[in-house]
Amino acid sequence: MTKRVFFFGGGDAEGSAAEAALLGGKGANLAEMCRLGLPVPPGFTLTTEVGAEYRALGGDYPQCLTTEGAVHLSRVEGLTGLKFGDPEKPLLLSVRSGAQVSMPGMMDTVLNLGLNDETVEGLARFSGDARFAWDSYRRFIQMYADIVLGVDHHHFEDILLGVREAGGNGHLTAQDCRRLVADYLATVKEETGKPFPQDPKDQLWGAIGAVFASWDNARAVTYRRLNGISDSLGTAVTVQAMVFGNRGETSATGVAFTRNPSTGERQVFGEYLPNAQGEEVVAGLRTPNFLTKAGREAAMSDAPSMEEAMPGPFAELMEALLRLESHYRDMQDVEFTVQQGRLWILQTRTAKRSTNAALKIAVAMANEGTLSREEAILRVDPMGLDQLLHDYLDPAAPRDVITRGLPASPGAASGRIVFSSDEAEQRAAQGQNVILVRVETSPEDVHGMHAARGILTSRGGMTSHAAVVARGMGRACVCGAAGLRVDYEARTLTCLDRVFREGETLTIDGSTGEVMAGFVPALAPELTGDFATLMSWADAKRRMAVRANAETPEDVETALRFGAEGIGLCRTEHMFFDPERIIAVREMILAETPEGRRAALAKIAPMQKGDFVRIFEIMKGRPVTIRLLDPPLHEFLPDNQQDLEDLARDLGVDPKQMLRRARELKETNPMLGHRGCRLGISYPEIYEMQARAIFEATIQVKEDTGETVVPEIMVPLVSSRSELDVLKARIDAVAAEIGLGQGHDLAYLVGTMIELPRAAITAASIAEVAEFFSFGTNDLTQSTYGISRDDSAGFMADYLRQGVYRRDPFMSLDQEGVGALVKMGADGGRAARPGIKLGISGEHGGDPASIRFCEALKLDYVSCSPYRVPIARLAAAQAALGG
Repeated sequence: MTKRVFFFGGGDAEGSAAEAALLGGKGANLAEMCRLGLPVPPGFTLTTEVGAEYRALGGDYPQCLTTEGAVHLSRVEGLTGLKFGDPEKPLLLSVRSGAQVSMPGMMDTVLNLGLNDETVEGLARFSGDARFAWDSYRRFIQMYADIVLGVDHHHFEDILLGVREAGGNGHLTAQDCRRLVADYLATVKEETGKPFPQDPKDQLWGAIGAVFASWDNARAVTYRRLNGISDSLGTAVTVQAMVFGNRGETSATGVAFTRNPSTGERQVFGEYLPNAQGEEVVAGLRTPNFLTKAGREAAMSDAPSMEEAMPGPFAELMEALLRLESHYRDMQDVEFTVQQGRLWILQTRTAKRSTNAALKIAVAMANEGTLSREEAILRVDPMGLDQLLHDYLDPAAPRDVITRGLPASPGAASGRIVFSSDEAEQRAAQGQNVILVRVETSPEDVHGMHAARGILTSRGGMTSHAAVVARGMGRACVCGAAGLRVDYEARTLTCLDRVFREGETLTIDGSTGEVMAGFVPALAPELTGDFATLMSWADAKRRMAVRANAETPEDVETALRFGAEGIGLCRTEHMFFDPERIIAVREMILAETPEGRRAALAKIAPMQKGDFVRIFEIMKGRPVTIRLLDPPLHEFLPDNQQDLEDLARDLGVDPKQMLRRARELKETNPMLGHRGCRLGISYPEIYEMQARAIFEATIQVKEDTGETVVPEIMVPLVSSRSELDVLKARIDAVAAEIGLGQGHDLAYLVGTMIELPRAAITAASIAEVAEFFSFGTNDLTQSTYGISRDDSAGFMADYLRQGVYRRDPFMSLDQEGVGALVKMGADGGRAARPGIKLGISGEHGGDPASIRFCEALKLDYVSCSPYRVPIARLAAAQAALGG
């Protein structure tokens, strides 16, 4: 018989942390904490399988579930001494979601469930606090009506604002709360046509269904898409006895991290609010106080810390935090409540952290002996390294600081001010850098936060929604910036007497909390300390080499600085576009005879040779794969008639000849046209010039530095062995001519880029000639899908949003289709030429999921853009370790 409900409480639990797939992260960790003997309010968890049944039944429950739920509810009643629905001593419940993978704030929660017109009176008598009881009831009505009944929360907020303004000081009295309850109940009836449900059992099952259904709400779907979380996992639902942090000055609620989530320092970090409910901390509705005295003093705050105001519960909390980090062997994010002096732990989960913090914590825990080095390597998200690989504000640059807030997520960002997430997304799509400015963010803002370079809020603390999500996304974030006034209607941001309008530029520093007017210049990062330590450990464990796609000396030097072991793709056409040589290239294109083309190419050859000399000198014998000219020739000509006529005059040719040649070169589908090796077949003098430049550069570097260079010459877009036969013979002939002429025995490899399905299918034949394969997964994806990468933006978002594709195949390798061709090509190449060198050089070379696939195929290397080299190094190590 399938067990659908798991109980926890009173120091015992039916589940454990190992069952997160079944109980969700929240339910599994609550069960684990009970087993550890920590003070956890009792409750029970309905499994993810129940959620799947609920959806399969069209929003209904298995018949046996109500009976199972009632049995466990009675156990909660026994442990608390309270009774659900009792008009004298009512038990109130929270109903919370809990996915296997943490999705903070993305799904729904219902608190204070069990209140109605009768039980609220009993709660008032039992607690001795009428205001607390009626305030809890009005909060419950608003939350339940919004989440379960579909009544928009703005109806209630408008009513609340009116009552607060009428009260003068904004503080709600018991009578105010009674009035709000009456108005809220009337609003529900008006909006739904039905009275608010008074039966607590109906409330409970309505809330459970709504929380299960929230797995499919828009913000949760967006969050999963952005974070690569499978839609099939589903959520569990945990029903738990309520404890209250708003029961007077001996009560509080808060969030604590076992280490600093921004810096990784080994110090307890967090905030609390006295006499408050938990959503006030997480939503950033009030600016919280510090947990520790040291934190308060560092921030020069006058508000007492929890350590000072509640020394007993604080000491218990510190002990619990120590036990939790030791038990889970990782930094924890802990929610807690103090109810009238008694500490309760409501949740623990692996804490989200900045990449700087992740590196520091992983290295520190390995050095402490908590983790092995292999485990430390697996603890850091490779994509998170991107946070460290970009510029930070120049400390010597002038800064017009207008205010300071809390340094919620490290990093710095400059951009245009926007006040809505939709605007952030639209402007980012146009290529603008934006700073999303909000009073506070909510889960509905996740798409705008993802699009923005940075986030700035006027309210909220270090554990608010904005701070937690920004850290997870790697966005710079400043929260709770003092003195800022955000006017959404006027689209202005005011600080003291200064007004900033939408579209003006701001800079924020998420490491210091500074907010600055205008643009502040930045500097490149220094990758030392914990970064260098972890990367050295990773390099010792990975099997695959990591190369970079680079063709300028600057890019090559950057790649080396980031740890590249070679150049996997040097795209020579980028050299052709150089302003100093584009005229000669155009002369070559306009030439009608091979002799004319050779004359123009002779002007380019010394420049090409110089390029290769500089690259070979920088690389000092490391492998360099040089791709011969790939794009169609028309790309080197202007694309409008006036520019073509101007060019004709500059070159001293007839404009009509220029226009005719441009028409001849124009192609209906250049991606599949006269490009790559097809150019080499039609115009062999182009590839001969490039081969000559390569070989002469290797000789010069040998003579100048003594360094032996073994260039890897890549012929692009091969679809059959015969093409490579023709072109390799020409390259070999040039090598023989130069080698004999200059008295050198040249060492080099000739290979090809596998970027067409036919090349993958016939790889065994091609490998009889090719000495290496580089899988060009950008073009291989285009030719396999029949989709132009440049044109896919018009519909790819629709495909991803509707789940047609789980991921953009140009961002993460399609392992089922394109990956099958890569495997076929690798297998065929090895069959014909054992020991053939195999790698990939598309942008997939910097994607961790694609790198895992390459490791499974035992490719020799991956190659990616210079700034992705550290990502690839760490991902390759994790893949080798089975991560």
